[in-house]
Amino acid sequence: MSHFSEVNYVDLPAVFALSARYTDDPHPDKVNLTVGAYRNEAGKPWVLPVVKKAESMLAADDTLNKEYLSMGGLQSFTDAATRLVLGENSKVINEDRAVALQTLSGTGALHVAFQFIAQFYPGCKDIYVSNPSWGNHKLMIDRLPGVNFKQYTYYDPKTMGFDLEGMCRDLEQAHDGSVVVLHACAHNPTGIDPTKEQWLKIAEVCKKKNHFPILDLAYLGYASGNFDQDAASIRLFADRGFEFIVCQSFAKIMGLYCERIGCMIFVGQTAEIAHKCLSQMKIIIRSIYSNPPAHGARIASMCLNNRDMKAEWEDCVKEMHAG
Repeated sequence: MSHFSEVNYVDLPAVFALSARYTDDPHPDKVNLTVGAYRNEAGKPWVLPVVKKAESMLAADDTLNKEYLSMGGLQSFTDAATRLVLGENSKVINEDRAVALQTLSGTGALHVAFQFIAQFYPGCKDIYVSNPSWGNHKLMIDRLPGVNFKQYTYYDPKTMGFDLEGMCRDLEQAHDGSVVVLHACAHNPTGIDPTKEQWLKIAEVCKKKNHFPILDLAYLGYASGNFDQDAASIRLFADRGFEFIVCQSFAKIMGLYCERIGCMIFVGQTAEIAHKCLSQMKIIIRSIYSNPPAHGARIASMCLNNRDMKAEWEDCVKEMHAG
């Protein structure tokens, strides 16, 4: 008898099942509305011209090899990704209170963040997620011991808009020191974001209740076409003295879907606290996959650090935003 005879079959998440049906469907005019990804007029993933340029440059660089990256990943990438999110003149960066790790896209960043919360967060282990939200939030939280999946109101079906009153009510009623997952911009799946004034109110409630924010950032630049504008919610929390985590994906915004390139940023009250937490996060990574992939990180690093390539990438993001 098998040791695993009691294991039950589980269906694929609906989004992947539908994508498989799309691939198998021979209809010439089919449209894929499943995965939240940018597609060109032919319905195909767009390999950004600046990404192709970066890959050609990497292929021609004989100094590169296939050595492992460190547990924390490619520092030229994580440093640049942190500046992109928090700002070139960020106080928390200048005070060495912002630390970062390369992760397996945004999903990997969230997984490491939730693992860290489960192991080390001393406050309430209730993790609040918007209703509705990206389905993987619940899947990851439910599989962690010692934490509780909770929801806060977000969408109002009557107005087909954001329900600020309902969200603030739920966060007020949550236990002090709860963990709150927030979509920094381009809320998934509604596409409805709080205004600047509403973000101020959300931050005010979180501060009053001593909640710990985790900001999910999968679509920087998609919401407005402007990186600074889309990162404004995150910088608001930094300016108000929060400790928080940002989970950033480069899948959509650079078209690096299969490269699995992400960045997790932790902002602590002091540099010492930030670096202690960073050390523990590296051990979590060591226990899962040890080292992140180099190729996509090198592409992202070039697009972030080379001024001309960054400008070309920004134009690509604006095109995706407009499309």
